[in-house]
Amino acid sequence: MSCTRASQSIAKTARDLGIKEGALYNWVNTAKSQSPTIIDEQGNKANLVEELNRLRKENARLREEREILKKATAFFAKESK
Repeated sequence: MSCTRASQSIAKTARDLGIKEGALYNWVNTAKSQSPTIIDEQGNKANLVEELNRLRKENARLREEREILKKATAFFAKESK
């Protein structure tokens, strides 16, 4: 469900699905409360789905940074010759 990934609001998702916003809000809250929890890096309880989404975002950012560094390394290696 796209609204649980924060890509769009619950209201917009409900409109897209043709259901009442309150019903979807309740379903999302129920799903979140029933989702397994883990202990995060700081020792706090974290919702497994939310932690997975956070890690995916962090992973994408790190991949992007790595690509930038690769390009910079290639550029400076070429310039130093």
